[in-house]
Amino acid sequence: MLGVFSAMEVAASGLSAQRIRMNTIAGNLANARTTRTAEGGPYRRIDPLFEAVGLDQSRGDFAQSRGVSRVHVARLVADERPGQMVFEPGHPDANAQGYVEYPNVNAVEEMVNMITASRAYEAGITSVDTIKQMARSAIEIGKG
Repeated sequence: MLGVFSAMEVAASGLSAQRIRMNTIAGNLANARTTRTAEGGPYRRIDPLFEAVGLDQSRGDFAQSRGVSRVHVARLVADERPGQMVFEPGHPDANAQGYVEYPNVNAVEEMVNMITASRAYEAGITSVDTIKQMARSAIEIGKG
């Protein structure tokens, strides 16, 4: 059964990573018009940085030797692309020339990322369901 648990651990890590990605996208969209932050300046969109982390060899898990890895969110990184400059001389955050820098959030790009994350999450759920079905089948074989 260790193989089943390893497979579930890998699938669960993918689900968790995609949940973090969806939350990050939601935050980006929510702040798409935020021109002032505590750090100063407009909001900067954020992306999660994923990394592969091998399964723990100390468990004696042979999956490690096969290159099986969990997904881990290493950190959240700010997108350094410049924001959009809009001429709004009456805005409280306008510069001396009357331009306001809006966040570097592109709603279309965020929606594409959201669809991708949603599909990846659905694939992870399908993996979990398949793993559970395989475990049930193995138990039924053992009963026979």
